[in-house]
Amino acid sequence: MTPTPHDHRSHYILVPGFWLGAWAWDRVAPALRDSGARVTALTLPGSDSPDTARDAITLDDRVDAILAAVRTTAEDEDVILVVHSGAGPVGYAVSDRVPEDLARVVYVDSGPMPHGAALRPDLPDSTVEIPLPTWAELEADGNSLDGLDTADLEEFAARAVPEPAGPARTPLDLTDDRRLELPTTVVCSSFPAEVITRMAQAGHPMAAELARIRHVDYVDLPTGHWPMWSRPDDLAAALLDAVRS
Repeated sequence: MTPTPHDHRSHYILVPGFWLGAWAWDRVAPALRDSGARVTALTLPGSDSPDTARDAITLDDRVDAILAAVRTTAEDEDVILVVHSGAGPVGYAVSDRVPEDLARVVYVDSGPMPHGAALRPDLPDSTVEIPLPTWAELEADGNSLDGLDTADLEEFAARAVPEPAGPARTPLDLTDDRRLELPTTVVCSSFPAEVITRMAQAGHPMAAELARIRHVDYVDLPTGHWPMWSRPDDLAAALLDAVRS
């Protein structure tokens, strides 16, 4: 029997941002599973170990890793793709590849970028990886550490893996405008939703693509740039509410 929409359960695919692996979602995943959802937390290629060779890691490698997770979805499941921070453009590329296979995309303190844009176009070809900056450097770049205690920072530093530079400097190649029809949620932590919506309407490079997406819900979750650690229960609730909306 073909499942009806109300028979479907959610399959959350959780993708962390720079320097992080699947472990970054450990405080969020249990609440999602308790709701009856299936959860797949990913460690993207190049982020599995400090000893991994990162010189050959490409943006396509990372897109393909998410696509592989999407393909594990059962017929009676709806894919909710959740991308944090620097994983935003990768998730947006996935939505361009398989818009028909996703039910919703959720950007956690992140967002989509337009065709031809890259997160770090300034990186020279000779740069192989991006190490975790100091806390002061992160905050100077607008990555608030609000809500993280000493234990959080110690774990972050101990488990962080250098970010492959190749995917960060590679421009997005977007070809399927059906991605613009996908229901989308933006969880706003570093900046309030009011600011993000104004940026989108004004055509700010980091938010302009949101103005092109037909259905965008903005959720305020004020905290630092890593709400999966500073407000994990509230982030899990926001992800569950995104599906209900």
